[in-house]
Amino acid sequence: MIDRRSFLVMGLIAGVPGVPPLSAPYGEPFTLGVASGDPAPDGFVLWTRLAPAPLAEDGYGGMPAAPVPVYWEVATDPACARVVRRGSENAVREWAHAVHAEVGGLEPGRDYWYRFKAGPYISPTGRAVTAPPAGAPAASLTLAVTSCANYQHGHFTAYTRVAEERPHMVLHLGDYIYEHGKGQAPCPGGNVRDHEGGEATSLADYRRRHALYKTDPDLRAAHAAAPWVPIMDDHEVRNNWTSRLPAARRAAAFRAYYEHMPLRRASIPKGAAIHLFRRLHWGSLATLHLLDTRQYRDRPICGSGFADCPKADDPGRTITGKAQERWLLEGFRESRARWDIIGQQVFFGQRTKYPGPERVVRQDAWDGYTASRTRVTRGWLEAGTRNAIVLTGDVHSHWAGDLALDYDDEDSPLIGTELAVTSVSSGGNGHDHDRARDALLDTNPHLRFHLRRRGYLLLKVEPAEVRAEFKIVKYVNTPGAPALVAAGFTVADRIPGLVRQA
Repeated sequence: MIDRRSFLVMGLIAGVPGVPPLSAPYGEPFTLGVASGDPAPDGFVLWTRLAPAPLAEDGYGGMPAAPVPVYWEVATDPACARVVRRGSENAVREWAHAVHAEVGGLEPGRDYWYRFKAGPYISPTGRAVTAPPAGAPAASLTLAVTSCANYQHGHFTAYTRVAEERPHMVLHLGDYIYEHGKGQAPCPGGNVRDHEGGEATSLADYRRRHALYKTDPDLRAAHAAAPWVPIMDDHEVRNNWTSRLPAARRAAAFRAYYEHMPLRRASIPKGAAIHLFRRLHWGSLATLHLLDTRQYRDRPICGSGFADCPKADDPGRTITGKAQERWLLEGFRESRARWDIIGQQVFFGQRTKYPGPERVVRQDAWDGYTASRTRVTRGWLEAGTRNAIVLTGDVHSHWAGDLALDYDDEDSPLIGTELAVTSVSSGGNGHDHDRARDALLDTNPHLRFHLRRRGYLLLKVEPAEVRAEFKIVKYVNTPGAPALVAAGFTVADRIPGLVRQA
């Protein structure tokens, strides 16, 4: 028997006859779209935020102070005619009327569709998926990888092209927003559009910046198309930040980030701390290890650029923090997956700038924490990890490279693969040749490909191989660019090393 509350909830969303329509003291609240995230075999997390005036100065999105009940439903069809789960959450002012609903009890390994209702308003419909049963064989995983979307530098065309791919998941490796004020850190070819106001430093600032980005239709389309697995880098807070940044600013940035992401309750920030590193499983096919390389790292010793810095080799230094490193190594030991995929922010393999004994490397990346890198790579070797693939953001360029335990030893065997994704828009249109970065290919023979265009990475993970397509859009200064395949590589099961596809 259906009780009155359940009947009313169903009526609010599905329009059951006899249930009167509601009125609301606010306008259309679903201006920021909908999202799902972190799929598990039995469910996922659903997100929305009520914001009829998304850029309101106080950061509250034009909502009244009172809590608002928000109803959600999950269906097995795009029209939401066959509903299998319903529920409600209170959207409260303390969390900017954001909604995080953790849905369980669903069938594994299939598509679902979902939507929300608040007052008389119904949200757009989004697509979500559940992971295959734990430990069960899975035929494939299609993963779209994105990073670095600067609103001022260009249109988010890559997000719409990602939506058209209909992946199982979208992995976002950071720099979801940029903290810069209007006109700050301009695009080399001139800004295409403007941020609102100055640099984001307060909670209201960060809320408004996230809201501005989510008013972008390309970004909303990508969120509605597939579950997202987001991880933070630096510009969600401040460029190249470390734990020495004042706690009040970190707390504001972390809170706004959680309010605008489809994250589970385990990631609710506690002041100037947020727990983001986590692990997802796709049956026995793949395990995704999501790292946080910003919050726990030791500060750079020789700045964040390219430098020769022997002190960076100090065995006590870490980019992950000791607790996260232990968690990662334990995950390698426990994994029974065919492919272990590490999603993280900064360049993992060695990139020396010049040939010769002097090692001039990027200090903001794992090159500035060499002992930390060695412990991680030894960790997956000692654990008997079958196949290791590192996915990287931050660098605003596509890169493909082989990984070695010792880059200074020509006979050191290959132990894995790194695939770095370019930016969605940061840096503007980009170009086909970059003399300084192209030279790194000659200096570092384990690096196989580089291109400084905008776009995304599409991975097709199968039992026998992983296929990687580096997708590009040739312009972002105007909308609508098509997606092109700039290069394709495969990695075969148990055979480390990239193979270029014609």
